[in-house]
Amino acid sequence: MRPFEQSGEITSGETLALFGRALRYVQPFRQRFAVKALLTVLSLLPVLALPWPAKLLIDHGVLQMPIDAPTTPHPALVSWLLAPLAGASAFEILVAMLLVQLVLIALVGGFGTDPGQQHRRAGTVAGASGALVEGRDDATRSENQANQAFSFASGLLGLLDFRYMLRLTQALNHHYRARLFERIQSLPLPAFDDERIGDAVYRVMYDTPAITVLCYRLLITPLVAPVQIGLTVAVLLTVYAAYPEIAWLACSFLGVAFLATLPFAGLLRRSGMRSRGAGATSTATVEEGMANIVAVQSLGTARREQRRFDRDSWSAFGAYRRFVLAEIGVSVAASAGAIGLSALAFFFISERVIRGELSPGDFTLLFGYFYQTGGYAGALGRLWIDVQSSAPGLNRVSFLMDLPGEQDPPGARELPPVRRGIALERVSFGYPGGALALDDVSLEIPVGQVTALVGSAGAGKTTLAYLIPRFLAPTAGRVCIDGADLAGVALGSLRAQIAFVFQETVLFDASVAENLRLARPAASDAELRRACEVAGADEFIRALPQGYDTRLGRGGGKLSVGQKQRLAIARALVRDARILILDEPTSALDPETEQRLVAALREASRDRAVVVIAHRLATIRAADQICCLERGRIVERGTHAELMARPSGAYRHFVELQTRGAA
Repeated sequence: MRPFEQSGEITSGETLALFGRALRYVQPFRQRFAVKALLTVLSLLPVLALPWPAKLLIDHGVLQMPIDAPTTPHPALVSWLLAPLAGASAFEILVAMLLVQLVLIALVGGFGTDPGQQHRRAGTVAGASGALVEGRDDATRSENQANQAFSFASGLLGLLDFRYMLRLTQALNHHYRARLFERIQSLPLPAFDDERIGDAVYRVMYDTPAITVLCYRLLITPLVAPVQIGLTVAVLLTVYAAYPEIAWLACSFLGVAFLATLPFAGLLRRSGMRSRGAGATSTATVEEGMANIVAVQSLGTARREQRRFDRDSWSAFGAYRRFVLAEIGVSVAASAGAIGLSALAFFFISERVIRGELSPGDFTLLFGYFYQTGGYAGALGRLWIDVQSSAPGLNRVSFLMDLPGEQDPPGARELPPVRRGIALERVSFGYPGGALALDDVSLEIPVGQVTALVGSAGAGKTTLAYLIPRFLAPTAGRVCIDGADLAGVALGSLRAQIAFVFQETVLFDASVAENLRLARPAASDAELRRACEVAGADEFIRALPQGYDTRLGRGGGKLSVGQKQRLAIARALVRDARILILDEPTSALDPETEQRLVAALREASRDRAVVVIAHRLATIRAADQICCLERGRIVERGTHAELMARPSGAYRHFVELQTRGAA
């Protein structure tokens, strides 16, 4: 299985564990969530009054029933507020009710019942909500989830609640994304050898917002729904004590919603996992196509890459359509029971209005409270099914978070400044499922010398170099610096003393100076120029439009291969580390620049241990010791002259192949 590859199956037990883990991430924000909960409850209290003005207007304004003789008695607070209107005309009652409605609208506006769905349907339900236009895919929907904000009320209370939640949502998502990005940065270097970077990007940007929806559903709905149900039922049983069936019918939404949607939980998790996996594949295809656009164009494979993207993109949409189909099934199942309960309530209330037991205003009030109670009971009943859509995203993020990262062993020691050098003691290394890349290698790399590693491709040169900064750990033997085993050394203190120039040049879309200061942020302008002069980069940098302030474009796209290589070498020299490792540093340099660099490496080795992996003879021959590797073993070691003196030696054969090729 590849590093990021995982099964599409998530059991109910695993889902509960994921939810518990997600809630632990809320710990740093628990006080802010408590404030959000308080604002939510406060915004709900005035909602209890919203149906009353309509009832009073119908009964006492339109039907002109006496205020002091209602069909059903008013609560004490309502009777007290209506007392001044006793004997008022229908017009005066109309004006009074309009004023009350205006006050309520200014304070709470309308109201909603479902925090889990409201952010998707901005403007289609009451309450305060805001969202960008989104497509029918996880990627665009997740952008709204990462910035989700809503309130059950609108008006002034809703605005306050909305603004507070927006900041809380963004803080939570930033915290979650930052933790995941930090984890990715700490993964061992080989973790990405067989992995597509686009998949990791998808997890950071589009899977992490799943925590937002989940936490609000798990923390807000179980708090808000029981409170609102309890308050509304209390009002119903107080005002309409003779008709408790209305309250119990509304509460039945909870059981109906739960039983109707429960069978769909596993289906939603599986289809959601496949949808996100397909989306990650299409994102990775885009990333690879953009990163390798030069190769695509030069090889004439643009049409083939287009077909590959078409296939992956359409597959992502197909997987999402299947996920939406599962959601539709959930909605249909839940709606069937809700329609039945609503029909029962409608006939029950209508019959009593027709018989004169209830007024037309009571009909409006009862149905208002019925749908309030039913909405919150349904949201509580659908809670388990609603949170299923968050499980796939959380699973993908948690899987990446659980990959073993680089870490210091218990009791790790800080590595003091390197004084003597590096020693490999009978070191072996094998990649999982493969042959040994290094086999029983012993080598001294002293400070004050240049050590060159030569050999054919696959001989183990780069693997040996990767052991020094602990990008890889030996499967047998020890790597020591000044006698200290690197297995017990703090990783940060080790890498702080190493500058590594990789075979593939890595540059960022930043200025030349910013790229150089990645090695040492405090480096002065004079130190940058000195390093660039040594690496043969100063001349072409000064010729750029803004000199050292010129932005290099994506991956240094504005520079030639040789210029990128010189800049990478200059960056390593800026670091001023005690160990300097260069993997093919002169492969793209002209002979004059190569000679200057070799001289600079000789100068740098006075107080450094310098390791050079190279094939070009001009770079190798000046080394203090040359190690020739074959099949993971050092077969020869010595200076250029010593090794050339061996008539049938491996190094001499290596040199003769070069010289014959040059001739």
